[in-house]
Amino acid sequence: MTIETATTETTVRTETTGRTGTASRLPNPAKLVPELGVAGGALSKAVGNGSVPQSTVDLIQLRAGQIVGNTYLTALHTKSLRAAGESQERIDAVATWQDAPCFTDGEAVALALVDAVLQPATHGERVPDALFARAAEHYDEKALVTLALAIGQVNFFIPLALIGKPLPGVKPSQQWT
Repeated sequence: MTIETATTETTVRTETTGRTGTASRLPNPAKLVPELGVAGGALSKAVGNGSVPQSTVDLIQLRAGQIVGNTYLTALHTKSLRAAGESQERIDAVATWQDAPCFTDGEAVALALVDAVLQPATHGERVPDALFARAAEHYDEKALVTLALAIGQVNFFIPLALIGKPLPGVKPSQQWT
């Protein structure tokens, strides 16, 4: 049943977009909107300012992909973490970070921030003062802004990932025509 559904979804996608099952639903966004490369590059440069460890940035961006339920983003950031030498235990634990003992306090509060920003608040504000205070114990002002930008960076690309539905593990040059 699952295989038939997946095959049907691929067929529907192909019929409605004219694309095969080996391509994104959208053509290459950077070719259609060249300014995307400039904006994405500026975000990458800002986030990579060194005030937050790249591993923490990758962890929160993996968590963002998980929260929005996007396999492409989840696979992309998992691959990035693996390439950086992260253990499989830590990568696997991102989905249930709240009770995982393998994260530092700083990493845990960064993961709490991405959860707070991307998930509706059940009570009160999304980023309450107590969470901000915990984050401020581990990060200076520049790093706090950088964490916010890192969450914003992945959020910048979420619509393209959800609407365009790029294929996980396939290089953009191979799936965008």
